[in-house]
Amino acid sequence: MAITLMNPDGLPQIDVYRQVAVASGGRMVFVAGQVAWDADHATVGQGDLAAQVEQCYLNVAAALAGAGGSFDDVARLTVYVVDWTPDKMPLLLDGIARAAAKLGVTPVPPATLIGVAALDVPEHLVEIEATAVLD
Repeated sequence: MAITLMNPDGLPQIDVYRQVAVASGGRMVFVAGQVAWDADHATVGQGDLAAQVEQCYLNVAAALAGAGGSFDDVARLTVYVVDWTPDKMPLLLDGIARAAAKLGVTPVPPATLIGVAALDVPEHLVEIEATAVLD
C-alpha cells in the first residue's frame, strides 16, 4: 500500500479522519470534485445531504477504481458542503458510513471540510475531491 495514515502524538485523535497521510508510491491520481450524479447524470438524493454524501463517496471510489486504485490509496479528501453548519455533521457522517458499508472500507484519510455558498447546480449539496497515490 502506498499510503500510511496516522495521528501523531500531540494532535487530536479524530474518528472520521487521520491527521497525516504518508505517501510512498510513485503515481499520483487527482480525482475531480464528485457530486451526487449517477452514471446517467441524474442527481441522487435531491434535498438529502446524507444520500448525496454517500453518492459522492461512491463516485470517488469509481473514479479511483478506474485509475487502478481504491480508498486505501487516498492521501487527502476535500469536502465542500453548501451552507455548512455544525448541526449537519450527523448527516455527513451518516452518508460516509453508508458509503463505507457499501464499499467495505473505512475512508479516513486526512480531510478538509469547507462550507460554500453554492456548487455547480442548486440541487447539489456536497462535492468531494480526492488525491491518491498508487504504487
